[in-house]
Amino acid sequence: MDRRKFIRNSVASMAAFSIVPSHVLGGPAHIAPSDQLTKAIIGVGGMGRGHISYEGTRVVAICDVEKNHIDIARRQLNDSVRVYHDYRELLLNPEIDIVHIATPPHWHAKMSVDAARAGKDVWCEKPMTRTIGEGLRVKEVIAQTGRMFRLNTWFRFQGNFYGMNTTVAPIKKLVDSGLLGWPLKVTVNASTGFDWKFYWVGRTDLDIQKVPDTLDYDMWLGPAPFKPYHPHRVHSTFRGYWDYDGGGLGDMGQHYLDPVQYFLGKDNTSPISVEVDCEQQHPDAAGTWKRVELTYEDGCKIILDGENRDKDAAYIEGPKGKLFNGFRSDIPDLDKKLAAIPDAPRQIGSFSESVRTREKFALNEENGFRSNTLVNMAIIAIRLGRSLKFDPVKCEFIGDHAANMMINQPMRSPWNL
Repeated sequence: MDRRKFIRNSVASMAAFSIVPSHVLGGPAHIAPSDQLTKAIIGVGGMGRGHISYEGTRVVAICDVEKNHIDIARRQLNDSVRVYHDYRELLLNPEIDIVHIATPPHWHAKMSVDAARAGKDVWCEKPMTRTIGEGLRVKEVIAQTGRMFRLNTWFRFQGNFYGMNTTVAPIKKLVDSGLLGWPLKVTVNASTGFDWKFYWVGRTDLDIQKVPDTLDYDMWLGPAPFKPYHPHRVHSTFRGYWDYDGGGLGDMGQHYLDPVQYFLGKDNTSPISVEVDCEQQHPDAAGTWKRVELTYEDGCKIILDGENRDKDAAYIEGPKGKLFNGFRSDIPDLDKKLAAIPDAPRQIGSFSESVRTREKFALNEENGFRSNTLVNMAIIAIRLGRSLKFDPVKCEFIGDHAANMMINQPMRSPWNL
């Protein structure tokens, strides 16, 4: 049933929207520093169970439509954890501060919107949403409700960035310094330390199989179009199907591209064009691709080199210099020059701190939407097999009806945003 019917049919739900955790009402002054924030996890497969422990939080509830996932997760937790089958019932629990959404991406937007409306702060796995339109809706609702939002990719603010042998901070400092010149070209491929996980492809030979007794397949599908059950559609291999994700690009794209967007200073905009070189895609099963080129209005480019064509390419190339894998550069005395430049402002890299202070997390619904749009622009162009022009202000494609239809894809009834 849709959300309004669900609320009408549950007297308890009326209280859920008036009972708000004390730290949300009063801010950090009303919660002791020693108090832990409470967290619920929706989707306790491998990703969800991998984030049971997080500093400053305590898991009090879990939800999944697969009984086997619930059984495994319960063995990792104490007996006091609440177990739910329907996430909408979980959202009625006033004891929950944070909802961690670790489901397949076709659920991310709907659950993020519902959690924010229920007064919960939202921690969402990547990709942020499966479509550009869903991302716009999440942004809108987070702004309306004042919730904190974290997107779970972290390389812009911590951790060694894949093949670069460094955090993103010195890359950001190098770009901002102007030592490389402008505009810049960034090449993302296996030679620069990035693997697109092309094994996340779908199968086109699926036969109809019986749904296991442990799985509520209709609820697993949720807003996605109905397709007959086959085990390759769900759990660890769902990423190979357009209805739920976007293959290796959907899986890893935001990990790779969000830091690029950050150090290029593009958190408030998107490219104006996307060009693709790829084989014709199956309408259901995601396939591989050869090359994607995203171009910004100022001439900066991001090259997604799927076939590793440019093995000797620099990771970042500008008119004045280059930066290679392993943070090697052709700029003399680079370390000394960077040491003389001030560091970038501190970012909040702890979601617990964000929730307590009500200050935005480093990767939130706004900049996260833009890096997710990089991924979704590429996916749409690959699926259509043609290059596209994009308006980064209106967030729509120019003169291409089929591409714009993919911005706001309908959800299966009765689900909606």
